Amino acid sequence: MPRPVWSGAISFGLVNIPVKLYNAVKKKTIHFNQLRKSDGCRINLKKVCSTDGAEVPNENIVKGYEISPDRYVVVSSEELETIQPKNAKTIAIEDFVSLSEIDPMYFDNSYYMTPDKGSAKAYALLLKAMQKTGKVAIAKVVIRNKQYLTAIRPSGQALSLSTMHFADELISLAQLEELPDTGVEPDKRELAMAEQLIESLSAAFKPEKYHDEYYEQVIKMIEQKAEGQTIAVQPEVKEGAKVIDLMAALEASISAIKKNPDKAGKTVVSSGRKKSRAQ
Repeated sequence: MPRPVWSGAISFGLVNIPVKLYNAVKKKTIHFNQLRKSDGCRINLKKVCSTDGAEVPNENIVKGYEISPDRYVVVSSEELETIQPKNAKTIAIEDFVSLSEIDPMYFDNSYYMTPDKGSAKAYALLLKAMQKTGKVAIAKVVIRNKQYLTAIRPSGQALSLSTMHFADELISLAQLEELPDTGVEPDKRELAMAEQLIESLSAAFKPEKYHDEYYEQVIKMIEQKAEGQTIAVQPEVKEGAKVIDLMAALEASISAIKKNPDKAGKTVVSSGRKKSRAQ
């Protein structure tokens, strides 16, 4: 049974709605321990002083912010608490916007929100009102001593909350080098073929059809090794010949889809080479 990671209240005008926050994502990660090669002994990482090499216990460790090389400002937990927002347990809604106005690059982690004791009616009111208006609530909240910009929106029978990056955390396109020349006009025939290829690969979004194939293969390999099976080395996949002609690459891609429509979406053109994602 999932446990709440945060509890507080949504501040909606003069309405206060106590809620609980639950993780909406279960991230699949594989953690490897470091072992000594000779005997498989577990390696422990110790916190040591960079000056004398002595191990430092946790009670003697403080936070320091580097202001210049080897010069730090020491900050205590108590000092950080004094400047924490007074409404640290409140999700304060500031605006309602259209979801289409939010660039997906802003989104970070996702959570579900459920009503806490005594707030079912007010929670249901906000949920229904947001469903009817089609709006997303923009709010700020403090979680684990960090303030987040968030987006609250209906997700079926509940409200969901997504933490967001602040605008100054996103890297501007202007900072990138070698951006495409906006003055370059594509060939009309090539553009038409590219549009046709996109249409051929278009489908309704079904997230359950996509899998982390690398994760699954690693887990399978670990299970096989645990059972004492020999792991075969995968043969190297040879890249296809370089396709210099963009039009030829587009035509070949569309032709491949027409010949085998069941594998639509498996063939892509990348870096001038035609290859299969299944490889």
